[in-house]
Amino acid sequence: MATFAARVEITHLPGIADPQGATIERALPSLGYANVSQVHVGKSIRLVVDAPDADTARAQVLEMCDRLLANPVIEAYEVDVTAFAETTA
Repeated sequence: MATFAARVEITHLPGIADPQGATIERALPSLGYANVSQVHVGKSIRLVVDAPDADTARAQVLEMCDRLLANPVIEAYEVDVTAFAETTA
């Protein structure tokens, strides 16, 4: 059994309203950032998964996305799985 780090990036599907991104985009010019456009807000989820191999870990995370982490009606997601390297501070 190996340990893998998984990162899930969830965004709105094209054509789906992003009210949080729109609010940020409208506020930025008043803070001096008039050169910013197309602001989108999504979710980033980090997981550590124990699995026999990276393909199995990825399959489990994809299933988690389909069943719980993302709403496929309005959201798209990307999954990245890498070998887990524990760090100590």
